[in-house]
Amino acid sequence: MAGGGQAAVSFLTKIAKAAAGVGLAASAVSTSLYTVDGGQRAVIFDRFRGVLPETVSEGTHVLVPWLQKPFIFDIRTRPHSFSSTSGTKDLQMVSLTLRVLSRPDVERLPDIFTSLGLDYDDKVLPSIGNEVLKAVVAQFNADQLLTDRPHVSALVRDALVRRAGEFNIVLDDVAITHLAYGHEFALAVEKKQVAQQEAERSRFLVARAEQERRAAIVRAEGESESARLISEATAAAGNGLIELRRIEAAKEIAGVLARSPNISYIPSSDNSQMLLGLSAAR
Repeated sequence: MAGGGQAAVSFLTKIAKAAAGVGLAASAVSTSLYTVDGGQRAVIFDRFRGVLPETVSEGTHVLVPWLQKPFIFDIRTRPHSFSSTSGTKDLQMVSLTLRVLSRPDVERLPDIFTSLGLDYDDKVLPSIGNEVLKAVVAQFNADQLLTDRPHVSALVRDALVRRAGEFNIVLDDVAITHLAYGHEFALAVEKKQVAQQEAERSRFLVARAEQERRAAIVRAEGESESARLISEATAAAGNGLIELRRIEAAKEIAGVLARSPNISYIPSSDNSQMLLGLSAAR
């Protein structure tokens, strides 16, 4: 029985040693491997040589435990937004919001890690964005930021792409998403619009007065011509034309009175010309 117990203990001891060896080996393997996912790159820091100049692509790779350590970079395009309050050429304050799509230059990741670290974009983009916005906005008047907005956006994009390239950052897109003026400028714009509307109304009144003046001249010329023709006709035919007009007017008045419901009695007398208002020509 004693011999059997010793054999069991020996067997269990061997199993424990084997399990410990397997565990150590598994731990060594796990610490010697690292994985770079899709859309990522790795930079290796070596305790003896520093940051290695090569960039490691996707996949599972081997390193020397304790001696080397991987740092993972996300190389996919990411959005960043930041705001800035800048002064225009005519000393107006405007608030702008800029949105950029950025990614690191993959070939220069070791340099980015050495100089800026993993949070390179948060360190660089807000500062150079404010710098570029203030420099570009200062070249324009406040109203030009609206009328020449495509030109302003192009200047901001070109300057920001150039400045970001100095830090090995690639910008895929740059856009001004918001533009707001100060309270004083908004009041000035409102007053200007009111003044323009008053000017338009004044021009309309002047044009209407001119049209009325021309119409009065035409009416006066027509009445003058009519009077002249009547004078010529009277001189040529005597008072016959005037008497004809009086008869026509009297007939029209008599017709109106006959149709009026307030007239119920038309007096009759020897003066037959009472209604018509006719009198013998003298």
